Amino acid sequence: MKMISPSALNILNDWLAIKGGVQSNSDNTIKAYQQDLLDFFSFLTRHRGDGLGKSTLCAVALSDMRAWMAYLRREKISPRSLARKLSAVKSFYRWYSQRESFDATPVLSIKSPKFQERLPRPVSEDAAKKILDTVQVQSRLPWVAARDFAVMTLLYGCGLRISEALSLRGKDAPLDTSIRILGKGGKERFVPVLTIVGQSVNDYMRLCPFELSADEPLFRGVRGGSLKPRQIQKLVEKIRHHLGLPSSVTPHAFRHSFATHLLNAGGDLRSIQELLGHSNLSTTQAYTAVDTLRLMEVYRDTHPKAQ
Repeated sequence: MKMISPSALNILNDWLAIKGGVQSNSDNTIKAYQQDLLDFFSFLTRHRGDGLGKSTLCAVALSDMRAWMAYLRREKISPRSLARKLSAVKSFYRWYSQRESFDATPVLSIKSPKFQERLPRPVSEDAAKKILDTVQVQSRLPWVAARDFAVMTLLYGCGLRISEALSLRGKDAPLDTSIRILGKGGKERFVPVLTIVGQSVNDYMRLCPFELSADEPLFRGVRGGSLKPRQIQKLVEKIRHHLGLPSSVTPHAFRHSFATHLLNAGGDLRSIQELLGHSNLSTTQAYTAVDTLRLMEVYRDTHPKAQ
């Protein structure tokens, strides 16, 4: 069987470079795009029985796309994952068809499968407090315990993604009354910093045995390298089992909890949207598990005609 041609791989790398450099997608997103497109290219190579080069990429037909979708369904790929893969392929073809001036309608016309959106499950206020209290006694090294507590308070107290918290540099600290965050797609936002969050970061910095220079990662592993998301995920898994909490309790659940608890305390959706860095209000509604009753309360309290 012929392999994907170097020219096709070069085209893919050009697209990935734009996604990563110009559009500022995260490393994980770039890796997912890369794998989805390589899988698609491999299927086309097998399906068409010839080497996958520039001419083949430009000549993908509707029958090819339908065959690919049927293949994914036979492989028991979930509708959610199938929709993600199709989105990646369409994104590639929007760019590539513009660059090479060909009609990508056979690719772009394929409809994405429908699937049930999974609403995030926030941690209850009581559980969040228990987890944060437990974090501080999980490590025998005082500086590691302080580090873990600082990271978790950033997730819960500022609504940061774990990647955003771990991307902070020495120059970002000590934290002031607000912190500048560069989120998904290079979108910048400023998030207020609670006193307890700033203090937890200061405590960690005071105890950390490594020099926290301006351009180096703020949060370090035990050997001095950058702290990895998996280490915080494993910490939360350990605490979750210890406290008998469900598997939905993850580091990212603290971001959901930040939003939900703000809303429950009377925060408005637009402000929470800005704090989370969401482009669309509908995304914020999902994060905060908003129900119709709560939306109506916000509407009645904020709409000028309702006053």
